[in-house]
Amino acid sequence: MRTAANQLRLFGGSPAFAEKLHVGRPNIGDRKVFDRLVDGMFERRWFTNNGQLVRELESRLCDYLGVRHCIAVCNATVGLQIACHALELKGEVIVPAFTFVATAHALQWERLRPVFADIDPLTHNIDPRKIPALINDDTSAIMGVHLWGRPCETEAIDAIAEHYGLDVLYDAAHAFGCRHRGRMIGSFGRCEVFSFHATKFFNTFEGGAIATNDDAFAKKVRLIKNFGFSGMDEVNHLGTNGKMPEICAAMGLASFETIDDILAVNRTNYETYRACLDRIPGVHLISYDQLEATNWQYIILEVDDGRAGLTRDELMTVLRAENVLARRYFYPGCHRMEPYRTLFPRTLNRLPVTDRLCQRVLCLPTGTSLSPLDIETVCEIIRAAVDAASKVRKELATA
Repeated sequence: MRTAANQLRLFGGSPAFAEKLHVGRPNIGDRKVFDRLVDGMFERRWFTNNGQLVRELESRLCDYLGVRHCIAVCNATVGLQIACHALELKGEVIVPAFTFVATAHALQWERLRPVFADIDPLTHNIDPRKIPALINDDTSAIMGVHLWGRPCETEAIDAIAEHYGLDVLYDAAHAFGCRHRGRMIGSFGRCEVFSFHATKFFNTFEGGAIATNDDAFAKKVRLIKNFGFSGMDEVNHLGTNGKMPEICAAMGLASFETIDDILAVNRTNYETYRACLDRIPGVHLISYDQLEATNWQYIILEVDDGRAGLTRDELMTVLRAENVLARRYFYPGCHRMEPYRTLFPRTLNRLPVTDRLCQRVLCLPTGTSLSPLDIETVCEIIRAAVDAASKVRKELATA
């Protein structure tokens, strides 16, 4: 029996793209600035341990985010672990399952139990209305995730946390350069943790940062990220190695030199996708608040198989056959990954919105490595796939 899936052979011969278009292909900062900074690093022979470049990067980050403290770390996962440890969290932390698994892993690594809350179907962020029912005597915090750079409902979350006496922190891995109600992401909750991984809008090859306006908390974070050292041969706190090396800070400083250019490219890419995907049935591009600053980094489709005539996975297969390496985010959801599906089996049937979006969301390539023509071609592939699926569906209906 024929199906829509096995009829989607759109292009004969070679793929539409000779080279693969990747989700998250790195943006590259100013190479001349980077080379100059690296030359200085070698001249000083200071490669790590809170060197000049890390200190300069932290200062630039504080100015950019409008916060008192921004502590550079080796990556965001370790940053989340350090933040949880510095907050002295215990027991359970409420968190969405629709996020990269590192969010949950950071909690589990700190011997905290992630309690998965469902998400808002429109924003894809944690749904504050679902939080109160999950709170008990063991709950110590709420961890929101600003997914796709779209901010959580911070006011609602703060109100819940204040009522129940809970801490609030945010995984802001997607949200560097984004604003909420006129404030830069970075100043909400007790702290916010950024990722500067190579695939992010702003990258330091690999790295992250913990932003906060809490002086005592910041002091504790600096102790923990450097083995607990407070001075030469003086350790007065349990710590780990969470330091960012100088070479990564050099990349971050070079990235600052081109940040406005990258933002402009990202916005142009988003607007090109929006125009080209308009009126393709069953394919919905998520929107951003035009009144708030965003980094425009994520090109996220929701695929409605009932209207498009093919599933998200079938569309992804077509794109990949044409060398467009689109990705399923965040399939199948943290609650369906190990160790969580074994540890917390009851959660498997309690997150209907998360489960539905895990079957619908597709992330498309963007960034400075793509041209408008590349994007138009990607959209034509999507349009052709939907048209072919519609034709097959009609043929099957009349067979």
